Amino acid sequence: MIDHSLVKRFRQDVGDRLAHQRRIDQANGLPAMTGEDERQFARALISQVLEEHARGEIGMGRTPPTIEEEEGLAAGIHAALFGVGRLQPLLDDTEVENIDINGHDKVFVSYADGRESMHEPVADSNEELVELIQILAAYSGLSSRPFDTANPQLDLRLPDGSRLSAVMDVTVRPAVSIRRSRLGKVFLSDLVGNGTLTPDVARFLQAAVNTRQNIMIAGSTNAGKTTLLRALANEIPSGERLITVERALELGLDQFPELHPNVVAFEQRLPNSEGQGEITMAELVRRSLRMNPSRVIVGEVLGDEIVTMLNAMTQGNDGSLSTIHANSSMEVFNRIATYALQANERLPIDATHMLIAGAIDFVVFIEKHNDYDQGGRLRRFVSSVREVNGCDGRVLSSEIFAPGPDGAAVPHAPVQADLGNW
Repeated sequence: MIDHSLVKRFRQDVGDRLAHQRRIDQANGLPAMTGEDERQFARALISQVLEEHARGEIGMGRTPPTIEEEEGLAAGIHAALFGVGRLQPLLDDTEVENIDINGHDKVFVSYADGRESMHEPVADSNEELVELIQILAAYSGLSSRPFDTANPQLDLRLPDGSRLSAVMDVTVRPAVSIRRSRLGKVFLSDLVGNGTLTPDVARFLQAAVNTRQNIMIAGSTNAGKTTLLRALANEIPSGERLITVERALELGLDQFPELHPNVVAFEQRLPNSEGQGEITMAELVRRSLRMNPSRVIVGEVLGDEIVTMLNAMTQGNDGSLSTIHANSSMEVFNRIATYALQANERLPIDATHMLIAGAIDFVVFIEKHNDYDQGGRLRRFVSSVREVNGCDGRVLSSEIFAPGPDGAAVPHAPVQADLGNW
């Protein structure tokens, strides 16, 4: 067990020495340390602080920490400085799928094989938990995000790609949910291998991406929409310029330059404490069209940006991708119409249906079941693919892949779009 009170004390000490060195470098006109240089220097400072602590313990006639205890303290201090504090061991565990925190001492962990367990506290108090989230909000993403009484909601992407959502003051205790991104660099072949896609659906989706069809991925929370979106994006030729638009950076396509060397990642900016400086998703989608994109990828549609995105799809930006929450492939059209009603344009239903029919080519529905595959993991699979055929007062569509005997999508109707020889 790590003595977290020591970690907290040593983190402050190392942080102070690191800040002191930054001030010295600045006063001497030296360039600022890079992130990696700073981490290496911090490791040296951590070793120095732990050595001083061991000498002090010996001088007081007490037993100094063992090698194993020192290693644990060093890892904890480094995680507190550059990682996510006491959450780090959970994020280092590749089998952890979701982390739910209801106050500092109620931590529930779910694993990929379906196990759920309680974990030790991630902070010594609710105030310390809020402080941890505030530190993460200050350094994650493209701009600092407030998390306080005036801004009690927070969404951000952690350094490992996991998605964090936190609330305070609207709950009795601060609450945090972390959804792991266990598959970052993922391909359609990987999803065939784990049963998410059948080979037929994978070949179809590969052809749809290559022929620049506009695809909307739908499903419930935690069904695997973002993972499927990454896999589809990784089928896009490396020579294309991609613009991604997200509420909180999550896709991370720019992290793999060997696959996508030309990527610009946009992130929504929240207003500051004076209510100024907000840049909405809709504004970012409009801006993306002026950035010479080959394709625009909107990480998740949750509001009035839907009208801007659909307009983008009909203005020559073929091959766009996005995700949306829905309970079926058919329900997607009603969900889009609902979002469109909330937009500034206030589009009526018939106009929205015409816009959908002209913009979206295919809807792919992915779902999660509470049973397990042969590897002991929760089953996630594409169960339906719907082709948009036109508009006649409502969106006309046909289900080209429908649920088979085990729920996974099987061929159901011929495809009208020209996808080549897939």
